[in-house]
Amino acid sequence: MSTFSESIPLLVGRAAVAAEAGPMVDWARENSGAFISGAISVVLILILAVVARALLGRVITHVITRMVNSQARIADGVRNAVNKSAAPVGARQQARADTISSVLRSLASFVIFGVAFVMILGEFGINLGPILASAGVLGLAIGFGAQGLVQDFLSGIFMMAEDQYGVGDVVDVGEAVGTVEEVGLRITKIRDLDGGLWYVRNGEIARVCNMNQDWANAVVELPLAHTVDVEHAERAIERSVTEFAGSAEYDGQLLETPTVAGVVGIANGAVTVRIIAKTRPGEQWAVGRSLRSHLKRSLDQEGIDVAYPVPRIAQT
Repeated sequence: MSTFSESIPLLVGRAAVAAEAGPMVDWARENSGAFISGAISVVLILILAVVARALLGRVITHVITRMVNSQARIADGVRNAVNKSAAPVGARQQARADTISSVLRSLASFVIFGVAFVMILGEFGINLGPILASAGVLGLAIGFGAQGLVQDFLSGIFMMAEDQYGVGDVVDVGEAVGTVEEVGLRITKIRDLDGGLWYVRNGEIARVCNMNQDWANAVVELPLAHTVDVEHAERAIERSVTEFAGSAEYDGQLLETPTVAGVVGIANGAVTVRIIAKTRPGEQWAVGRSLRSHLKRSLDQEGIDVAYPVPRIAQT
């Protein structure tokens, strides 16, 4: 009898708990289907997003690689027509393709997972209107504040797509003139002649002079004494440049026999004769130095004097 009386409060407590939990159980039973359906939808959305990202990434890589390789074949054809010994720039083109593909894949991933996130929020019944409005305002604020950064990245993408310059090229971008050491989406690193390293934002590059594409010219100007026989001097220079072009030492640097353009200036007691040598890209400076030395020796042998600065004596 005592055991029964002791169990009555326990039974009453359990009944009270069951009564309180009843609505929760009923709610869970009624909404379990919606929970399961929502969970399945979320999983499917994530799976589709991952698959779409992978497929789109492969398509982007394939298309960009074909486009860059097609441009490379055209460029190599032009380069080989000018320079028979020019080597293809496959590594440079592959680097361009990898960089552009990486940027486009990142952009595609951002769009795909952004859409997936919005769809998942919709599955949970969240009102997307205020969220999208806030995101739009935030995007405008960020875009306005970081417009310089966006400009740098866009300029970098177009610069790589158009192959304006690459690592190892000698370029003139205005303030900085030197050899390109690194090409990025935001900045380009240029090493100048004095060894200084310039960090140039791509968005600030308004124009580029690339001295290493296809071919180059070594321009040599000889100031001859005004007393020399110009015709005799030009014939001597013609023989000298022909001998220079026939040297095996410069066979891989010169594309054509240097041409004598003739007299281009008469001033300060000097008659200036210009010689132009067409060279492989990047070889114009070495060829110019060697050609000047060769011409000086030839002129000395012919007894042709070069001009010297005429000192001016101030009258008092």
